[in-house]
Amino acid sequence: MSINKKWTIVSAVVVSSVLLTGCGLFGGDEKEQIDPPQSVTYTEDGEVITEETAGAGEEVEEVSSLQTELYLVDKNGYVVPQTLQLPETNSVATQALEYLVENGPVTDLLPNDFKAVLPADTKLSVNVKDGVATVDFSKEFQNYQPEDEMRILDSITWTLTQFDTIDEVKLTLNGNEMTEMPVNGTPIGESLTRASGINLDASDVIDITNTKPVTVYYLGGAEDNYYYVPVTKRISNETDDNVVAVVNELADGPNYGSNLLMDMNNDVQLLDEPKVENGTVTLNFNEAIYSTFDDEEKMISQHLMNALVLSLTEQKGVESVAITVNGEAGFSNENGEIITEPVTRPEKVNTGSF
Repeated sequence: MSINKKWTIVSAVVVSSVLLTGCGLFGGDEKEQIDPPQSVTYTEDGEVITEETAGAGEEVEEVSSLQTELYLVDKNGYVVPQTLQLPETNSVATQALEYLVENGPVTDLLPNDFKAVLPADTKLSVNVKDGVATVDFSKEFQNYQPEDEMRILDSITWTLTQFDTIDEVKLTLNGNEMTEMPVNGTPIGESLTRASGINLDASDVIDITNTKPVTVYYLGGAEDNYYYVPVTKRISNETDDNVVAVVNELADGPNYGSNLLMDMNNDVQLLDEPKVENGTVTLNFNEAIYSTFDDEEKMISQHLMNALVLSLTEQKGVESVAITVNGEAGFSNENGEIITEPVTRPEKVNTGSF
């Protein structure tokens, strides 16, 4: 006797790569996708299977899904946003953290070489009030390795603050407020915010007390499997223009041995002070910004443009980036299209399209 099972499908994108055509302005109709997204099936009891394993004759019902950034850990130990489509829910904050639990519901969605950051079997609840998310963890939350402590804090903070209703995060353990992390004693303070940064790199800083953070995006992964990694660098408090500082950090590139990359010639220079007007920052570069030495082909690489947009829109008041070269607007992308309009930040990062 055959049983006609009813499966509930949510198209959940497993993002182990990026589309090299960027976000809208960078690509034509045909987008080169390196690894095709995978779809998964959610049964009524929460079981996850692939569409291919749903047998012939089984009824499939599509339901709504929600794009959510999960800050997962890659093989090099960086906390990286990966955008997955999760089943639609009224408790998006709670769901997002539940998908950060090792061996939890995210297991079948994990991109290659990524892992969840919260200890297995951790139970949690999230209460949001007046912009503050209070997260209560069960005792299993304490079962992590000391070297993962900052990764856990970064992942929780940046995952929750992607939501418009959450600006700060407070942590409790079995209802008791945590002022420091339970394993390695990292101070938590009154609350956690994005102001503290992510994947902090202070290796070149002698006196961190006289510095301030800026977050830039480098390339992680490998060829045909790149993704964007946020890294917080510390710059001098005496630096007046954070936009210039961000461009300089990108030009300098990631630290040696970081396993990160930056597709930017270190001869790149800003010819004028950046101008921010109506949310758009205009950058006037020298010709070293081009990714080719061909005078006829004035092309800026896709990865460089993406890194500039992601990094600069981390700055308050910057929503889009316009580029000129020697004062002239218009450059080509890798598809040969001429870009003349400012490029905006995508709503989500590492979606397979940005």
